[in-house]
This record gives sequence, structure tokens and C-alpha cells, in this order.
Amino acid sequence: MAKNEVLEPFHGHKHDHGHCIDEALQAADAICSAAGARLTPLRKHVLEMVWQSHEPVGAYDLLDTLHDEGTEKRRAAPPTVYRALEFLLKHGLIHRIESLNAYVGCGEPHNFHGAQFLICQDCGSVAELDDHDIAKTISQKAKRQGFQVEQQMIEILGLCPSCQIVDTSSNRKVETVRHAS
Repeated sequence: MAKNEVLEPFHGHKHDHGHCIDEALQAADAICSAAGARLTPLRKHVLEMVWQSHEPVGAYDLLDTLHDEGTEKRRAAPPTVYRALEFLLKHGLIHRIESLNAYVGCGEPHNFHGAQFLICQDCGSVAELDDHDIAKTISQKAKRQGFQVEQQMIEILGLCPSCQIVDTSSNRKVETVRHAS
């Protein structure tokens, strides 16, 4: 892994998530197999639902989707979904976006890492960075305060490239586009 890397970039609104889902499921199989952990069908399905878009998804949204799908998944209850999410978090397959109380897929699940998340306030998409310079600066400043950093997750709010208009004459971003809610 590079020193400062974009692990999961912003994707355009027309991005096909099929490839991302396939990679996430393959990584999950490998990671769980190596750890001797059981990737149950429900855990696998929850991971797949988290990767359906690059927008954070809440536990109750996942539960609603399970209920809408019917069959035996209809019996899924909040504790069941939360246990699946805890398992996926424990194995580094997803991240929790604290400010949104939601989850996104991890861009590099083979490598436990702190992350910086760029969260679009308009469309909800998320980009994941793993910038070691940022992490080092925070650790150094925390150490000066006598604080030992255990884990870093930084959430930065703004607008993704797709939600900004560019002035083609100057190639500068001049205003934002607000999508209907």
C-alpha cells in the first residue's frame, strides 16, 4: 500500500457497483477463511447490501431491505443485523461512519487501518482515504497532550466532484448543484 492512498474514490452517479460487490465478497471469503471465521449467508448478504452503493447505509435500512426481500430473511430482527455488522466491522470488511450512524464497505479490507472519509453532504457518496501524513500529524499532536491514539477515523463533510459545477471557461468550480431529496 502506498503511503498516502485513496482506497475508495468517489464514483459517478452512473457507477456499476457489481465489480465492487464481487471484489468485496471475494475479499471477505479470503479474510474469513484465513481467520477461521464463519461468513454466514446472512453476513455475506449484509456485506453485499452495504456495497450496493458507495453511500453510507444504516442498520434499519438494511433490515428494511431484508424484510422487503421476503422469504426466510423476513424474520431478521435488529439484533441479527447488528450482529452481522459487528462481525463485518471486527474483520475489517466495513467501516462505521459515526456521524451518520451508518456503514460503508472498506476499500482495503486486507489491511486494518485508520481512515479519512470524505462525505458528500448532497448526494451522500463517500470516498475513503488512508493518508499516513494526516494520521501521523494527529498522533504527534495527541502525544504532545499526553494522549495515546488507539484508532483514527476522520469524517470530512463537503461536496463531491459530481455535485459541483465547473466553469468551463476558467475550469474552476464556481457553485454547487443541489439534488432534490
